[in-house]
Amino acid sequence: MFDWKLHGNGKNVAPDARVLPEERMTWARTIGFGAQHVIAMFGATFLVPLITGLSPTATLFFSGLGTLIFLAITGNRVPSYLGSSFAFIAPIGVAIAANDGDTGAAGFGLFATGLLLFLIGLLVHFVGSGWINRLMPPVVMGTIVALIGFNLAPVVRDSFSVAPYIALITVSSILLITVVFRGFIGRLSIVLGVIVGYIAALLAGQVDTKAIVDAAWFGLPSFNLMANPFANPALWGLLPVFLPVVLVLIAENVGHVKSVGLMIDRNLDPVTGRALFADGIATALAGFGGGAGTTTYGENIGVMAATRVFSTAAYWVAGLFAIALSFSPKIGAVINSIPAGVLGGVTVALYGLIGLIGVKIWIDNRVDFNRPVNQFTAAIALIVGIANFTIESGDFYFNGIALGTVAALVVYHGMSWVGRLRGDRNPDTADRANLTA
Repeated sequence: MFDWKLHGNGKNVAPDARVLPEERMTWARTIGFGAQHVIAMFGATFLVPLITGLSPTATLFFSGLGTLIFLAITGNRVPSYLGSSFAFIAPIGVAIAANDGDTGAAGFGLFATGLLLFLIGLLVHFVGSGWINRLMPPVVMGTIVALIGFNLAPVVRDSFSVAPYIALITVSSILLITVVFRGFIGRLSIVLGVIVGYIAALLAGQVDTKAIVDAAWFGLPSFNLMANPFANPALWGLLPVFLPVVLVLIAENVGHVKSVGLMIDRNLDPVTGRALFADGIATALAGFGGGAGTTTYGENIGVMAATRVFSTAAYWVAGLFAIALSFSPKIGAVINSIPAGVLGGVTVALYGLIGLIGVKIWIDNRVDFNRPVNQFTAAIALIVGIANFTIESGDFYFNGIALGTVAALVVYHGMSWVGRLRGDRNPDTADRANLTA
């Protein structure tokens, strides 16, 4: 597994060449590429614990560990970094709020979601992914991904209103950096915008630096074991809030495998099942130990596209780097000190981008919105998700994400079934397209 072949002389990559997953550059250059992947993932990965209240150091630890697990399970065939998934932000917030600030309650939801993704990955590995496309055609998948992002709009409003000027500086910086800079710096616009906003907040006296000064440079990650669902049966009632996120993780992992396969001209579909259950294991471990749930990162795909270096050796280095960073409480204290105004600025763009991933799924799969079944599937589910409809039944809590997911599935399959009963034999071919987002 660790026997990478040296690419050429290990120093240069020809303009028309690619460093394949089983190859590497010199170790000095490989370490540099690994550090670059850490920088690319860091801006997004640290935002999830910052927004939700989970441990930043535990999140970094399980992010690095999850990456190493992913590489091992996929046999070094799929270069990928597992960072924090934004799709979990809303469910984590619901779980913590419902349990008086106990992050362990969210840990159980993350663990259960990871376990479900693991089981789905095993199923895909042995029987293929065709059943996923039938259960969740692109119009359904795109709708679910979109509503998970847009469901967070009220959270953005509340954070933005705490310090609107700092929030405005932050989001303006993100936009300017994205437009002015090209390549790698442009892709770091989120983390660079946060830095600009943080400096502005610091100058405005809105940052409490005492915890940073007091924190040690080296120490164990701040682990927090998940709550025991058998001691607190109410935790089972939170599962409807968490489990729909598995659909997003499926979309992201399948899309990642397909994207990398296209970039290196290989059919990686046979590894899809392994990718799914590897991410499931990583998410379950993170939930158990107090970190954020994981997913494959598009930011790192962008780095590979720019550098044409697809070596999995660089990702092993990145995973080890992340684990090493997790042993610095000082880093965790810096992350926790970022004020609400900066958060409001970054999330006003970030949550909208999550929603647009769902729109991209529609576009890439050419979903026909002239068809009433597609129109109503998206329209009803999005309203339910954005308005955050809620139902409480005993210990069970269904928020806009859970109810929107159910609405998308019921409307699409219900209308399609009725259509077949009346003799509609011309389904839109886009509905049967493979998920490519």
